[in-house]
Amino acid sequence: MKKRILSAFLALVLTAGLCTSALAAAPVQDEAAQVLAALDIMSGDENGDLHLERTITRAEFTRMVISASPYRDSAGSAASVAPYPDVPRTHWAAAYVQAAVSAGYVSGYLDGTFRPDNPITLAEGVTMVLTLLGYEKSDFTGAWPAGQMAAYHSLGLDEGITTGQDSAMTRQDALYLFYNLLTARTKTGSFYLNTLEPTLNLVDASGTLDRVALVNSAMDGPMVAESGWQSRLPFDVNTATVYRDGRASTLSAVQLQDVVYWSEPMRTLWAYSKKVTGTLESVSPNVSAPTSITVAGQTYALETQDAIYACSDLGTCRTGDLVTVLLGRSGGAAAVLGSDTSTADSNLVYGMVTQVGNHTYTDEKGNSYTEKAVTLITTTGATATYPVQSNSSFQEGDLVRVTTEGGSVQVKRLSNTSLEGTVSADGKRLGSHTLADNVAILDTYDDSAAIRIYPSRLAGVKLSGSMVRYYSTNEQGEIDQLILKEVTGDMHTYGVLTDVNEVNVGMTTMGSYTVDVNGTETPIVVNNTVYGVKMGPCVVKGSLQAPDRISNLTEVKLDGVSGTTALTSSSQKFPIWEHAAVYEVRNGSYYLSSLDRVTGGDYTLTGYYDKAQNQGGCIRVLLARAQ
Repeated sequence: MKKRILSAFLALVLTAGLCTSALAAAPVQDEAAQVLAALDIMSGDENGDLHLERTITRAEFTRMVISASPYRDSAGSAASVAPYPDVPRTHWAAAYVQAAVSAGYVSGYLDGTFRPDNPITLAEGVTMVLTLLGYEKSDFTGAWPAGQMAAYHSLGLDEGITTGQDSAMTRQDALYLFYNLLTARTKTGSFYLNTLEPTLNLVDASGTLDRVALVNSAMDGPMVAESGWQSRLPFDVNTATVYRDGRASTLSAVQLQDVVYWSEPMRTLWAYSKKVTGTLESVSPNVSAPTSITVAGQTYALETQDAIYACSDLGTCRTGDLVTVLLGRSGGAAAVLGSDTSTADSNLVYGMVTQVGNHTYTDEKGNSYTEKAVTLITTTGATATYPVQSNSSFQEGDLVRVTTEGGSVQVKRLSNTSLEGTVSADGKRLGSHTLADNVAILDTYDDSAAIRIYPSRLAGVKLSGSMVRYYSTNEQGEIDQLILKEVTGDMHTYGVLTDVNEVNVGMTTMGSYTVDVNGTETPIVVNNTVYGVKMGPCVVKGSLQAPDRISNLTEVKLDGVSGTTALTSSSQKFPIWEHAAVYEVRNGSYYLSSLDRVTGGDYTLTGYYDKAQNQGGCIRVLLARAQ
């Protein structure tokens, strides 16, 4: 496709398209549906179904034209007069038809009728769309619609459409036509969407549409999920597409105190669960006009007026208070709750200690003092620092639970709990245990690294007792906290060794390596050890500057790639890590690339994985060589 949409960010935050129709299986079709929904040009019914197989009427198409025009916000709910005898003022499309006629986008038939329920032909639809681009009848020579159809092809409006010019258009044809319109150039040479949304600059110089910015512009919120929060939204959330923490989810998985965003035309909810409970250490630049706060050792920008008010001198949160920060989708503070509004669940924090040392705090009088503290990565993926008693013996790698009951912080070391079983293919069960909808899972490596993961990442993985460090269950007996020991390996660094020099002679042992990670080469020099590796794809455990271990990955020849699944030469399917590095290999050099670029059939693909699928492994690096 020559108008590819940016989708890297959406893979973590908007991982599926809007349309739920069985006919909307093609990824580009899903992208087009999501884009038009975000612009409120084309939306599905109450169940999100676009009915793409149906023909589209002249009235429906005219509504889309106005919705994609500069008049989209000015078309009233009713027409001031009947625009045509067969389109009375009471007709649902009367206001759109009246606006389209006034703007010169459409005209009726010679007999004075509009025929709103007639199917619209491709030539008729193309003619209306060309008027949006600024073209007039005088710009075309010859009999209609020869000149219009020639422009339709030359402007790229035909992409994905197979209907003939005199045939009735389907809703799918209309979907593609308006999608193509957005990145088509107007008569004056500008990209159409940039003229429609001049302040957003959604299409870059190459004609690529920034879908992330577009969906952001269509997103409302945030709102904290409290009792009855669903009734405050402008549409029925029971039929909405739901994402939680960037992954496809369900409405039942949204919990109280989640931060919720929504889009009415897209009928979509995005919920985020990350939160931090700890001491409000400072408010910057001052309490009369705060813009950021420091809580539990981390600084957060205040993203909403409610959060700003809560931390101002007019609000209830004061320096030294225990607060819960609800984090929005950009990582800032969407809400700041005092201890009186925090639920019991908010006062429970689980995680792994990554640092033990001193930390500076400020008391309620503004005086600074230093106290011993531990920094941990929580099971929700946040980083937080909590004070501990000076004689405590916490160490890096300890698993802890933090409670903030009674206005004081208590950090307690957790005892290991063993658990075995295989995670179901749908990621909802671990052996005989059900995973709670809001289960928080942390995968850890030694005492230095940890990463939050999600149940779908563990689908089909067999966990032995040594792989589970801790788990807890809620009142329903479901696992709500799960801390693992290097199950996925997702916290490690993956790349390509481009240079290897190892010396192991007599008393001298030294290794010198260069590793390319996402297109950036980093030199690594280690004394008194060598890793016994060769140039090629690798995994680096620990930091790049001082690795614990460097190992080569295992090679597997690939026959093709579909989405995030690779088909091996032995007809086996292998998952591809969502952050897999893709390189093109030319003349012995590695050039960072992408899956979209190398999966068109012009390359021979080789995958490199770290361990078996049922142990949490997946393809981490792909090399593409031109055929």
